Amino acid sequence: MNDLELKFYDSKKGCKTVFQPSDPGRVKLYSCGPTVYNHSHIGNIRSYLFVDVLRRSLKLFGYVPDQTMNITDIDDKIIRESIANKVSIEEFTQPWTEKFFKDLNTLNIEKVEHYPKATESIDEMIHMIQKLQENGLVYEKDGNLYYSVEKFSDYGQLSKVDTSGMISGARYDADEYEKDNVRDFVLWKAPKEPGEKFWETAIGKGRPGWHLECSAMIRSIYSSGVDIHTGGIDLLFPHHENEIAQTRGAYPEEEFVRYWLHCEHLLVDGAKMSKSKGNFYILDDIIAQGYNWKEVRFVMLSFHYRTKLNFSFERLREARISIERIQNSLNRLIESIKKDIPEYDFSVYCSLTKEENQESVIKKITNLQPSTIAKAFYHDFMEGLSDDLNTPKALASVFESIKSINSLIDKEELKTSEKEDILYFFFQLNCLLGLLDFETILDSASVSEDDAKIVSLIEERKSAKKDKDFARADAIRDELKALGIIVEDTKDGSVKWKRIQ
Repeated sequence: MNDLELKFYDSKKGCKTVFQPSDPGRVKLYSCGPTVYNHSHIGNIRSYLFVDVLRRSLKLFGYVPDQTMNITDIDDKIIRESIANKVSIEEFTQPWTEKFFKDLNTLNIEKVEHYPKATESIDEMIHMIQKLQENGLVYEKDGNLYYSVEKFSDYGQLSKVDTSGMISGARYDADEYEKDNVRDFVLWKAPKEPGEKFWETAIGKGRPGWHLECSAMIRSIYSSGVDIHTGGIDLLFPHHENEIAQTRGAYPEEEFVRYWLHCEHLLVDGAKMSKSKGNFYILDDIIAQGYNWKEVRFVMLSFHYRTKLNFSFERLREARISIERIQNSLNRLIESIKKDIPEYDFSVYCSLTKEENQESVIKKITNLQPSTIAKAFYHDFMEGLSDDLNTPKALASVFESIKSINSLIDKEELKTSEKEDILYFFFQLNCLLGLLDFETILDSASVSEDDAKIVSLIEERKSAKKDKDFARADAIRDELKALGIIVEDTKDGSVKWKRIQ
């Protein structure tokens, strides 16, 4: 929206600031991804959904994201598990990597442009270490290479950590450590265990430290820094602080990150997730209990990314009702348009994943005249997003909008052109929400074989009711229910149907 400025809370500045990428035509965006040694739990999933909201919002504001999410496929846990299971790290991590992408697909999280793996980025890591050596920031101990924090004067500017309070001289050669007891950190780790994965390099045998991986992958993809760097709040220190030290230590003349965005923790029923407490969940656990991906996605969207998210199954049940409210308003609008123009072409809305269709609809909605109803609805929605991705505020505006839309439909006060504009508005909402179903607007000539059967049964039921054969009509309703379809008779005599979620 031309009259709205997109603002983010920058963790480094400690305040909201207007977003100004280095190149408005291409936003370079890096997000810390998974360590692929097990399932992603719902706390991890929250951070992935936050990144999805960020990406989709950037597109709504007219930016083109060039986004990277790394895959950490080498670390202590992975090495231990691969050795214990007597398989290579590649064999061990492959199914967990596939499961990660399956979860993203289930939740309708958009794919990003780059998914580099740590094991495929070793050359850039070696080059960065060599640059740090040239700049006098590296020392060796027991075959391991460490970064000397005291030689980087800007250390702590992101996290505001006072390094004088850290234990001087504490040197660990493990990726897993208590962050309060760390000063220097490892860059390159010499092999210690039989069967441990290592690389033969110009700086010796070994493998990278975890912190080094992200700095090197950013450099490998972009040959410079990025506009936005995201991650969970737990990564702010030491991981992101160490990324800054590494990258600026190697390339002091360059800006590394323009904006740092961090997502808060997820709680379950008010408590930290723990297997011992029985409140530790992965996506499959939730779906197995009868909930669906849309409800999970909506709950995550309904909290601001910088607030702790208190997850509960009650919230999932509330999400189901909220989604139905938005969907039912869309369905009513569709039926109203069909009544005006039976041959109306809805096909563009049924291809949401196609970039060209998204762009055409975005252009349409942003070109609406300021006096139109849809323009006002859209402005309120975007105003929420412009305020540091305030999705609760944006969603509140959606529910206010649908109250107005339903009232206007009830009063039959909308012109066909206004209905069409509001349909564009719903489409635009879904470019962020990713929850609405536009498929039901297809007519029977273009639906799948299964849907054609459903449409046929609905028509047969309508005929049975018209003939006052209510027993047959009820039997068809039961048959549809068995197929996972709920039918609803409206006041004007039409029939709406939806799938049981």
